[in-house]
Order: sequence, then C-alpha cells, then structure tokens
Amino acid sequence: MTIEIICAVPELLQSPFEHSIMKRAQERGLLSLKIHSLRKWAINKHGQIDDYQYGGGAGMVMMCEPLANAIDELQQEGKFDEIIFMTPDGKTFDQKQTNSLSLKNRILIICGHYKGIDQRIRDLYVTLEISIGDYVLSGGELAAAVIVDAIGRVIPGVINDETSALTDSFQDNLLAPPVYSRPAEFRGLEVPPVLLTGDPKKVEQWRLEQALARTKERRPDILDKE
Repeated sequence: MTIEIICAVPELLQSPFEHSIMKRAQERGLLSLKIHSLRKWAINKHGQIDDYQYGGGAGMVMMCEPLANAIDELQQEGKFDEIIFMTPDGKTFDQKQTNSLSLKNRILIICGHYKGIDQRIRDLYVTLEISIGDYVLSGGELAAAVIVDAIGRVIPGVINDETSALTDSFQDNLLAPPVYSRPAEFRGLEVPPVLLTGDPKKVEQWRLEQALARTKERRPDILDKE
C-alpha cells in the first residue's frame, strides 16, 4: 500500500514515521510513505503557497495552483483510490473507516494549513474529507500522522500478532476490556482470578463481559450505532 502526503511543513511528519510500527511496516515493504512539500509547486521563487482570502478576514488560504499542480503531477504516476483532505468539518474518523482505507492501494492525503485550502480544490479533487475530532490544529500534518498510523497497523503483516489489532477497541463496536500483566499482585491490587485459570473459554467470556460493561459506562453511543 502507498500513502502520499502533501503538506506545508513536512518536517512535522519525520519522527512519527521513522520509528516503531510505522518504521517496521516500511522496512517490510508493506507500506510505502511519500511526503511531498507543497513548496515544490510554489507559484514563485519565494516559495509562496498561500494568499489573502477573498472577502477579507483574518487568516491566509492555501492557493489553488500549487495544490492542483502537485496533485496533477502525482496522478501521472497512477490514479489515487482516495484523495483525502484533513479538515475539522470532515467526517469523524473511526475504526470502520480505518479498516476500509487499509484495503486501498494508493491514497493521497492533503494537509491544510493557515485558514485552510481553496474550496475549488475540495470541489475538483477531494474524494473524502476527514476530521480526527472537534478541535482545530495548527495544520493537518499531525492529523495525517494519526490517519496513517491507524491504517498502517491493520495492514496484514505489519503487527507480528495480527489478532492484536483485531481485538483493539472499536473493532467490534466495543471498547477493549482491562488488561493485566505480571506481577499477579501489585500494591494490594490483584489480577482477576479468571485470567489465571488457563481456561480460554472462561477468559474470553470475562473479556466480553468487561468490554460490554466498559462500553456501556464510557461510550454508550457506540452501542446505539448497532
């Protein structure tokens, strides 16, 4: 799978993709990440990619020409399955969408900056608009890193034990149950006895019950979606 990102500040994306699971995914050839600085397609020698917005008001807008030229050039190498724009007014990202995007072959993510991107780019190119929450970041780079990490970890072969990703929160419309490791007793708190029985059926039943209870308490809205 290939994920390409167009952004104004590519330096923000260096560390998230050079360590841990994302690094391993790339080394194994399961995920190809390409980061493109929008300033490569700037309209002048000064690296300009933004301008004042029509109608006045505070904040600069990322211009049409640099983004259009960047997308057109990148699409010469092949069509993107999705062109995603990270924006607070997009659809809230969830695990279902993560799983769906992980099945794509080639994705392009556009990171907004300043006041956002010219609406005409959204109208002409963007096929999917995603938000990671009801708040505003300085730019879309960190949001894009979240999307890439979520997608990358569910690609088969990226995580050594693939069942680990399949039992994460939200995979089955439930939050994950509590987890425990050694020691069996810590500062007066003991591991639930059922986890020490060695009985897989009892453990699975306990985990399901705990997952249901935790979801009802913390995120009843997830159960309402079913």
